[in-house]
Formats: sequence, C-alpha cells, structure tokens
Amino acid sequence: MNMGQLCNRVVIVAEPHESVRAVAELMRERHVGCVVIVRGEDGRRVPVGVVTDRDIVLEVVATGLDPAETPVGIVMSAEPYCAREDQEAADVLQQMRARGLRRVPVVGADGILQGIFTFDDLLQWTSAQMHELSRLVERELSREKAQVPP
Repeated sequence: MNMGQLCNRVVIVAEPHESVRAVAELMRERHVGCVVIVRGEDGRRVPVGVVTDRDIVLEVVATGLDPAETPVGIVMSAEPYCAREDQEAADVLQQMRARGLRRVPVVGADGILQGIFTFDDLLQWTSAQMHELSRLVERELSREKAQVPP
C-alpha cells in the first residue's frame, strides 16, 4: 500500500509569516495538533516546515515569546521529511520511526503538497483491517458450526 492510498487529503496549512497565535487558533478550530507550513502560489503549496502544538509550548510559551508577534516560521521544524505519494507505507513508517516523527506531509512527484500521513491514520487503518479479519473469522466459525451434524 502506498502513501497516496493512506494519506489524509485534508491538510491544515499556514505560511511562515503567520503568527504563532493565528496558527494555534487554527489548530484549535480544526482540532489538529500539527500544521504544515507551506510556500507557493496558484495552489501549488510546497511544504517548508511543520509546526506542532508541542513546538508552540516548548519554543514559544516556555520561553516567554509573544505568540501574537512571533512568526510561525521561527518555531517550525524546517525542511521536513516528506513522503512521496508513490512511496510504500513500510518505507515511510521506517523513516518515521528512525526520525521520531508522528506526522509526515505527503507530496507528489513535483514536490507539491498532496496530503498528510499521521500515526493516528495508521492506527485507524490498522484497526479497520483487524475488524475485517475478525469478521472473516466469525463467518468461518459460523460456517463450520452449521456444517457439523448434531
């Protein structure tokens, strides 16, 4: 399975010049813990960073910076690892594990943002697969019981 099949196509984005406060408000409104920071024109958004709720706490709140005056570009993780849409999930998971990442922007061959893949997405997908497997086992057991003579 590749990242294009697994990623979430709804990505919350901001630009580096936006304030940390504006991005934090966006996170709250959209119920996300991560925003992809992009640059680009005409809908061609290229990921240049990622900022998480943890980044905001550690880099802004804990250091006493003013969130309204601090551009998010200062606290984002620059040059993020990005998965390609055609990349196999196993390869991306290995990179996420090695880099300690829970969220990865997904880009097309042209480097344009296409989606985001999160650890939560993986858990949801795995859970759905396990549910289908359990239904299969239940059907087989029912079938076997129906075939056993009394």
